[in-house]
Amino acid sequence: MNEEKKISKPAIAFVGFEPALFDDFKKCDFRDMESLHFANSMHLVSEWMVEDLNIVAIISFGEILAPSGLPLIEAIKKRQLPEVPFFLVANQLNSNLRIMALKAGVADIFRTPIKPSQIEKRVNFFIDNWQRLNVNKESELPQKKGIGFAKRAFDILFAGTALILLSPLLLVIYLLIKLESKGPAFYYALRVGSGYRVFKFYKFRSMYVNADKRLKELKHLNQYNIDAATEKQPTEADHQRLCSDCVSHGKCGYPLFADNVQWCERDFRQMKKTGPGSAFFKIKNDPRITRIGHFIRNTSIDELPQLWNVIIGDMSIVGNRPLPLYEAERLTTDKYALRFSAPAGITGLWQVEKRGKGEMSEEERLMLDNTYAKNHSLKNDIKLILKTIPALLQKESV
Repeated sequence: MNEEKKISKPAIAFVGFEPALFDDFKKCDFRDMESLHFANSMHLVSEWMVEDLNIVAIISFGEILAPSGLPLIEAIKKRQLPEVPFFLVANQLNSNLRIMALKAGVADIFRTPIKPSQIEKRVNFFIDNWQRLNVNKESELPQKKGIGFAKRAFDILFAGTALILLSPLLLVIYLLIKLESKGPAFYYALRVGSGYRVFKFYKFRSMYVNADKRLKELKHLNQYNIDAATEKQPTEADHQRLCSDCVSHGKCGYPLFADNVQWCERDFRQMKKTGPGSAFFKIKNDPRITRIGHFIRNTSIDELPQLWNVIIGDMSIVGNRPLPLYEAERLTTDKYALRFSAPAGITGLWQVEKRGKGEMSEEERLMLDNTYAKNHSLKNDIKLILKTIPALLQKESV
């Protein structure tokens, strides 16, 4: 632990900034406050608790739904750390994302590129007036739409019974995955569910452990992106590049997790700058999938660990699929935000009506999600569950 961080003087925490930009911030006039740099949100929370730092403000660099954004605010609340002004510097920003961030407790949000001197007065003002400004501040994430006692009771009964009855199958699948390839049998992804809440989403691993290294070279096969063939193909240098903060560790310290792949948040931000692309990523006959992986995907057995998500209340049996962070960030306009008012679910309307038919467009999927959000009920959920069984045995390998 650096001796400077043991000083109890008031400090401003800078999270996720490149060293050069952090040096520019240190030139700002933050009066007698110390400037502390943290590589990521986990380092901030850990050192804050262990060293009992006197942090009076946080300036974080990252997308709103990424780990250094709203999930960091939630982590601070859960660990009962002091509530201080939280500023976010992001690449992706629109009016809906701004509203979401402010309602979740962000004091202010700025879009890159930005000069540190541009927010110097803003930060000092919030620190000086925080007690008064924080009195009436709305600090909760958008609330989940209530699913009702009957639906929740049904979810717990259904998921609990299924876990008990399927436990022998779950054990066999676990052993087959471990025998075929190295790596854990289970994995989790950060997903965005009802009310834009971020949670850990569990699945059986169906890909080889180095699947993330092949994501960029297979990008042109994305069945949702008709323009991908015209995009610039990555070079070997792109695959090996690590930012200055990660070089010493030999691996990326800013990972995003989504649908069995992992890549750097900074790479993703660069990808968003080069073109809009599609909000969804899926490859037909994906060569990164293991043999047992093809089987558990085609039968949707890889989804069974999500029954635990249902038990703990992150999801429902029926609802709209929770999305990876990068997909959810693109779906905050009024046209698509409706889908996040419905419960997140294991199965739903689009899986039953379109999955495996091959002609589903991104627009159709989103419209079906909106349709479910408008009309969901326990009665309709039971109908969808009965229709899900034949839909699981799909012919198309996706």
